[in-house]
Amino acid sequence: MTLPKKQPEKCKRTRGPKPEIVEKYRRAVELYATTSMPCIEICRMCGVTVAGLQGHISRYHRHLMLARNGVACDHEASADIKLTTFRWQRPATRAKYKAAIEACGSMDYIEMNVSQIAREFRLDGTNLGRQLRTHYPEILEFRERIRLRLGINDNLPRGSRSFCKEQYATAVELLRGDTYITVQEVAKSCGVSYAGLEQHLLFYHKELVGRRIQTREKAVKQQCKGRITGRGTVHAPSPAMEEKYARALHLYRTTPMSAARIAAETKVPKKGFYEYLQKWHKDLICERKGIPYEEGTPIDWSKTRKYNPATAVKYAAAIRRLKESGLPSAAIAAEFGLHPETFRSYLKEHEPEFHAQLGMVKTEGGKWMAHRSMEKYKEAVHLYDTTSEPLNSIARRCGLDGCALRNFLKRHYPELLERRRKKDYS
Repeated sequence: MTLPKKQPEKCKRTRGPKPEIVEKYRRAVELYATTSMPCIEICRMCGVTVAGLQGHISRYHRHLMLARNGVACDHEASADIKLTTFRWQRPATRAKYKAAIEACGSMDYIEMNVSQIAREFRLDGTNLGRQLRTHYPEILEFRERIRLRLGINDNLPRGSRSFCKEQYATAVELLRGDTYITVQEVAKSCGVSYAGLEQHLLFYHKELVGRRIQTREKAVKQQCKGRITGRGTVHAPSPAMEEKYARALHLYRTTPMSAARIAAETKVPKKGFYEYLQKWHKDLICERKGIPYEEGTPIDWSKTRKYNPATAVKYAAAIRRLKESGLPSAAIAAEFGLHPETFRSYLKEHEPEFHAQLGMVKTEGGKWMAHRSMEKYKEAVHLYDTTSEPLNSIARRCGLDGCALRNFLKRHYPELLERRRKKDYS
């Protein structure tokens, strides 16, 4: 007995960069790890893009990035450590200004102003002042109070200037409103500098900045139309996209035309229009399919009826004619140029009660017959059961064919024929 050959195990792909990517950034990563050169200079020397190198290091050599920012850790622990965002000091920035900030809060340097202290530590005075106003406002208040008490104050105005308050007053009020608006949008609407407004908020309206941060944190992973996301932007289609699909959306909302036909008529991409509807107007799709819609809840599309709304318009006149005239469904289908079986299938699915009236019904004897046949032969059957009049005479009186009436009785009322036969013989 020969044993089956053992199949070679498939190579499992480990998580990590591709070999060609490793080789591409190898020299740049070595320079990043062994020197203090900026990324832009390393990229010029190695012929790679800044964004590509920063993304590669952030993903596969995060410990090197943290080391440059003053956070020492091994490769395994680096995945759980995140650098703070622009609202707080980075580790490298904290280390850079640490000595100068300690000097600003010390009595040994109280006679020197912030610019003199910055020059003492070979720093830029404007940048040191920005660090103090953003992250250490209590040091500035301490220095102002002590220098005023010692009589060495320079009597220069501190805090926000009056013209700055007036310039940004409208923008600050808009940002304090109930509706969340991005700083970029407010700066553009008020005609002020975005960078200046951002700095004004960080310096003099820290509570507003903190409240907006909390609002964005609550909206992380929120994808509700018309509400903000974690980035602070409103989750809504762009104005260009709305303009592109405006006419198509109007037709989809007001007519029973299919999305494909609307896309062809308005000359927009069919796939793009489908995706636009699925992403931004799912309520209209659910309305067409006749299912309830609630934003944020999943929809089970497998249980929805899959038919085109234009079909309802196609069969509407025929169904109305069928209800008013009482003619057979085949005759109505021929009158409107419809396929009889397709017409009956549509009635069965979308007009079940009306279809039941047209279909088979159950007799008292437990048998099934056509509803129209029961109405047609009802009087004749009653006369045949309650009188002794011959069958052919009953058929002539009711305007029926004698053979057709006899065959109807044989199919549905054989016991009645048998009883009349015994009665006639007796």
